[in-house]
Amino acid sequence: MFVALRDIRFARGRFALMGAVVTLITTLVVFLYGLTGGLASAASSTIAGLPADRIVFGAPAGAAPAVSFSSSSVSAEQQAGWAAAPGLAAVQPLGLSMTRLTATGTATSVSVLGAGTQLLPPLRSGSAPAEGQVAIGADTAAANHLVVGQQVRIGPRTLTVSAITEQRSYAHAPTVWTTVATWESLSGQSRPTALAVTARSGTGPDFGALDRAQNTKAVPVDAALSGIDGYAAEQGSLQLIQGFLFAVSALVVGAFFTVWTVQRKPDIAVLKAVGASSGYLVRDALAQAAVVLLAGALLGGAAGAVGGAIASAGVPFDLSPASVAVPVIAMVLLGLLGAVLAVRRITSVDPLAALGANR
Repeated sequence: MFVALRDIRFARGRFALMGAVVTLITTLVVFLYGLTGGLASAASSTIAGLPADRIVFGAPAGAAPAVSFSSSSVSAEQQAGWAAAPGLAAVQPLGLSMTRLTATGTATSVSVLGAGTQLLPPLRSGSAPAEGQVAIGADTAAANHLVVGQQVRIGPRTLTVSAITEQRSYAHAPTVWTTVATWESLSGQSRPTALAVTARSGTGPDFGALDRAQNTKAVPVDAALSGIDGYAAEQGSLQLIQGFLFAVSALVVGAFFTVWTVQRKPDIAVLKAVGASSGYLVRDALAQAAVVLLAGALLGGAAGAVGGAIASAGVPFDLSPASVAVPVIAMVLLGLLGAVLAVRRITSVDPLAALGANR
């Protein structure tokens, strides 16, 4: 890296500018990556955290079932058919609806999930809800000044807080948990929205045959997230923006090193004339690109982590080692790819040019 480091010292202004561009793009990607994860969690953590293998969506007679929580309903016959299927360890109904929580002078839009105790998130205090009771997420309880044993109005009914749970949310609304019977009285519905099924280890049933027999659609839990209204569109848009930013970073780095290589063409010719091989010069140029990319990406990752920690107080933001490391690593790798395409012209430089053969 002798030549690479001397170049960086000689043209420190240009390389500092390029490093600043990499830093800014990395910071933006880290912000966007964390926001994507935070919004995904806010939209789906209730479903994603269910201890089940598959979610079963139903449909009324004559209609085709679809992966959609808003249009799904499971009849008693369909539930009985799944419960009787061999190879299943548990078949549990789920009821989902949106309503309002009113307590201590505040009103909060919440999602209500009616389910058995096996599907509850971890409890921080209290016990699983019985009829006429509700479990509240920790953040929701803190925001509304709720404690175990307090009365709270959920939709048209007044329920007793039986437990404080880990925070979960569905469609960007915090989730409260109750029994299926209480959920039916709150929502006015007589059928559960879906079923959460768990297969016995090594003896799973033929899900396709069960779907055809019961007019249902069973999908893994991660695939069921697309059944949340707006989830797929939201995540697709944010991931598309991420892809564009990564592509822009590769193009910017490639353009910079293309121009830099063209400007250094006489120097490269001299180096070749005195015996430097094309392989050595290409490795030296890529090492130079790696230094600039690593410095810029690490600074950008640090800035993104600090900014994300500040932003997470007001917006859903996933601040984790992966949310910082993945964008940094991707920026370095894609930048190196752009640099490879740029410095390949080093191999075509004629060393005779340095000796005046082209004059």
